[in-house]
Amino acid sequence: MNSKMKTVKNGETSSHEDIWKLIRETTKLQKEAQKLFKETDKQFKETDKQFKETDKQFKETDKQFKETDKKFDRLEGFFSSQWGKFMESLVEGDLVKLLRERNINVERTSSSNKFPYQGREYEYDILAVNKSEIVVVEVKTSLRVEDVKRFLENLSLFREVFKEYKDYRVYGAVAYLKVFENADKFAYRNGLFVIKATGNSAVITNSKEFEPGLF
Repeated sequence: MNSKMKTVKNGETSSHEDIWKLIRETTKLQKEAQKLFKETDKQFKETDKQFKETDKQFKETDKQFKETDKKFDRLEGFFSSQWGKFMESLVEGDLVKLLRERNINVERTSSSNKFPYQGREYEYDILAVNKSEIVVVEVKTSLRVEDVKRFLENLSLFREVFKEYKDYRVYGAVAYLKVFENADKFAYRNGLFVIKATGNSAVITNSKEFEPGLF
């Protein structure tokens, strides 16, 4: 048989040598493709590893942020508590004089009065008392209408919570440093004394003709 026998492919004449050359080139391309696939797979694995490490770093960072938030919350709670105590002290220091000017002859005051009632703990910031009258004071750094509404609700339960005062005439007052939403006017219309902290003292802003409500 003639070794230079020709075959016909796609309308062109090719020798066996051309076919083997094509096979060798195809094999070479396959090997190069396999090498490329291996390198790509390696890169994917490296990228996946980096993603996992990055995810781990994000989780660590998130954990640190949460720990920092907790510290800020504790710090904010501490400052709020200390500022609240300062406000109560400021108001309580002037309260006897202010109420006596309104013909309520206070004999003693007490602060941070807590009492459990029906599964809930009630707290009244300041109580100003004589033998037949008591003024219950809510102290807020920032006073809003919602604060006044909540205080009025708690005030309506005062005689039940503190039964020793059930026969007293009970008045209410709100004291504040800043006011929003005209909460002072809302308190006034609901029969409460309105006390504004000013600098190192406090004043009652109700008119001299104001008649406090009984609760």
